[in-house]
Amino acid sequence: MKILMMTNTYFPLVGGIEQSIRSFCDEFRRLGHEVLIVAPSHEGKAEDEEHVIRVPALKKFYKTDFSINLPVLGLLPKIMKTFSPDIVHSHHPFFMGDFALRLSRQYHRPLVFTYHIMVEEYVHYLPIQNEGVKRFVMEIAAGYANLADQVIVPSPSVRDILIHRRVTSPIEVVPTGVDLKRFSSGDGADFRERNGIPPDAFVIGHVGRLAPEKNLDFLAGCLVGLLKKESRAHVLMVGQGPSQKTIGAAFEQAGLGKRLHLTGFLYKEDLADAYRAMDVFAFTSFSETQGVVLLEAMAAGVPVVTVDAPGTREVVKDRWNGRIIENPNRQEFIDALGWILNCSPEESRALKEQAEETVKGYAMSFCAERMLEVYENLRRRGIDPLRRNDSSWYMLKDRLKAEWDMFKNLIEAGEAALLEKSPSEKTAGK
Repeated sequence: MKILMMTNTYFPLVGGIEQSIRSFCDEFRRLGHEVLIVAPSHEGKAEDEEHVIRVPALKKFYKTDFSINLPVLGLLPKIMKTFSPDIVHSHHPFFMGDFALRLSRQYHRPLVFTYHIMVEEYVHYLPIQNEGVKRFVMEIAAGYANLADQVIVPSPSVRDILIHRRVTSPIEVVPTGVDLKRFSSGDGADFRERNGIPPDAFVIGHVGRLAPEKNLDFLAGCLVGLLKKESRAHVLMVGQGPSQKTIGAAFEQAGLGKRLHLTGFLYKEDLADAYRAMDVFAFTSFSETQGVVLLEAMAAGVPVVTVDAPGTREVVKDRWNGRIIENPNRQEFIDALGWILNCSPEESRALKEQAEETVKGYAMSFCAERMLEVYENLRRRGIDPLRRNDSSWYMLKDRLKAEWDMFKNLIEAGEAALLEKSPSEKTAGK
């Protein structure tokens, strides 16, 4: 099978979406399928660009790390003709997502759309930030989902949210899997030694892009609070981003700078070693749809303390493989971290074993096979016969229909934002 992945973000930018795409693509190729990734150009170079095509883009858009693709006449149609994919898989509801929809319609290929993030949690990157803007981007994403042939969500709670938002396209739950062997075989003791972390320290870890949408002001406040109480506690943060300076300043101001260890992004064996150096994993984001880092931590035998949010409540069971805080405030989160710290050796061993047991159902091989089943079912189901004509006239007609559907979605999203309609008041449909 030939699969075309289209995304607004990819390595060297590191986050859940980028890791999900790479993990699935690596497994698809291992199973003998062909995968091509199309993404905007980005500052820096990823480790492996062999199967990636970059399109011209505005880099560091609005002072962020993100790139926004520019229209390039002829490039994407050429890709469709030379690569001739069986499936077009979109990972965003705008920018490259719009290109994916156009190509799907014009060349009569099924369009799969993965709903990776709660888009309304990212409006702080826009020039205007208010409830109307949040409603607008929510409606854009839901409307785009209704233009796809198949929607993928990483967790049941996100499926329920989309149904509430009147998404009527078929929805399948396919989590991003993890490489269980790699994350269970890291060397935590060696990592601590290399990074100046005492061997007997209680290490609270976090992995991810250090950005406002991850609720890191709240997390930093909780971690500072715990370190003030517990002299053997240290914090290990893997990642980088715009919130890094703020986090560092919070620890320095509290006189705790020497107990904060910021590593930047880590990859492969180094990342596995970092997880194994942790005693607990702390996570406070409400913007995820799954939180792959939770599964990676559990694969390394690390219990998790997290807030109750989409994508976390499916994997974290309170007092079994970690703690989940339903109505989080700073003291509750600090107390939950302290509960892990004060567990007996027997209780700690049980948490570790139960975390490892939890993640067995999320092996990458299993999740990739499930995604391939979705693709194959789409191919068998086929495209509406009325969309199959490959003449130039019908291809132009389908392209214009796609443009109209995207324009209509934009107008309806704007109307919903202006009138402050709830999701259930908007009529969805293709």
